[in-house]
Amino acid sequence: MAALDRDFFAALANVVFGNPFTPKRDALIVRLAPEAPKGDLISDREALARVVGPKIEPLLRDGGAALRRMTPEERRVVEPALLYVGYHRAVPHLDALIDKQADNSTPLPVPFGDEVIAGLVGSGFPEERAKRYFALYYQLRRGFYFIHRSLAGRSESMRRFREALWNNIFTHDMRGFEAALWNRMEDFSTLLLGETGTGKGNAAAAIGRSAFIPYLPAERRFAASFTDTFLAINLSQFSELLIESELFGHRKGAFTGAVEHHQGVFERCSPHGALFLDEIGEVPMPIQIKLLQVLQERSFTPVGGRDKLRFSGRVIAATNRGLGALRRDGRFRDDFFYRLCSDVIEVPPLRVRLAESPGELEELVRLLVGRIAGSQDTELVVTVLEGLRRDVPDGYPWPGNVRELEQAVRRVLLTGRYGAELTAAIDPDDALVENLRAGELTAAQLLARYSAMLYRRLGSYAAVAKRTGLDPRTSRKYIDGARSG
Repeated sequence: MAALDRDFFAALANVVFGNPFTPKRDALIVRLAPEAPKGDLISDREALARVVGPKIEPLLRDGGAALRRMTPEERRVVEPALLYVGYHRAVPHLDALIDKQADNSTPLPVPFGDEVIAGLVGSGFPEERAKRYFALYYQLRRGFYFIHRSLAGRSESMRRFREALWNNIFTHDMRGFEAALWNRMEDFSTLLLGETGTGKGNAAAAIGRSAFIPYLPAERRFAASFTDTFLAINLSQFSELLIESELFGHRKGAFTGAVEHHQGVFERCSPHGALFLDEIGEVPMPIQIKLLQVLQERSFTPVGGRDKLRFSGRVIAATNRGLGALRRDGRFRDDFFYRLCSDVIEVPPLRVRLAESPGELEELVRLLVGRIAGSQDTELVVTVLEGLRRDVPDGYPWPGNVRELEQAVRRVLLTGRYGAELTAAIDPDDALVENLRAGELTAAQLLARYSAMLYRRLGSYAAVAKRTGLDPRTSRKYIDGARSG
């Protein structure tokens, strides 16, 4: 193998196994596919595949004779390219399947599965490995579909957010994921942090619907529909007794009113999916202990039952509360927190996104109008944008985040205006200035409020620590304290 080709395939491997939402990967594609558009690679995701295809075509002639003559080391170098081309050939079929499956809870037939698997076998992959790679193709495409399409926005904070979600599903380097972790991700719990209305539920759904689902060749379908692989429960809606029943289920006669068996969300959760526990900061201490046991032992017992049931899914939790303050006050167990935080992802607030990229407002309005109206009506988008630009002051902090923006879009569509609640929204930065002028803050309060203000603007604990000169852990302590105050 020529040295130039070896360098090309080695660089391509970093694209194949890398995170598609990182600037580093885009830079690699630009280098490997010079004809790809420099401004927006997402507009032509197949550009590199068109370069790689001709490079491996000679290896596949005569039934792959050239591949069979390769040394094990040479084979290792070209395998990522073979997988990459196979994946992109399957992309149109996978996209069509995802679109159809989104409306069906029953796994649909996959008529193209045999062809994709045969292509991988023809490229020298053992049949069992080829079947697994086909299932990985499907998972990769779902991951991109739900992260890219469901979480709009071109601000840097949203790019980092999408990057974090991809890492959460596939790890930061898919070499390790493909080798050993593809069927072990249930051991990695996730904690989503963010203000009310930022989209934590959408993020959780993107993770839960992008899990690995085995392919069943004999039945020519996947083992489950991704529409059934994500379950969500808002824990703040239930009393302590009802929370336990909703989580773990109960048996008939377990308590007054338990007239029949009831399956909880842990029992209903697909082994190929995830359970989303929203408002985890509201959970009473006894329930935290039971949840901790589930996470540690992967088993649970319904209320009034004796048999232990197995939980095979993944747990995603979310809160808008300052967990640091809750832990200090003894309302959130440290051991429970540390069992939840295999990955901690912060969802950026809308004001930070708009500060980084003002054009994101128009992008979000287009998305919301399309969702509300069922189509991209340009006149409706213009009407909403004109109403918001007229009625919403510059620098408005959008305290309700994307959820508030969605209702603002609805209100403009209904009334032509948005502004009735704006006077009631108090900018916390203005309140800080007033308190400072009045001399009402202690040094600790001032530092906490100032750190919280920077966090609202900069969007990360690390950025606040850099700006203030504080240790990152100290910075986080002050910010969480200000949130809970």
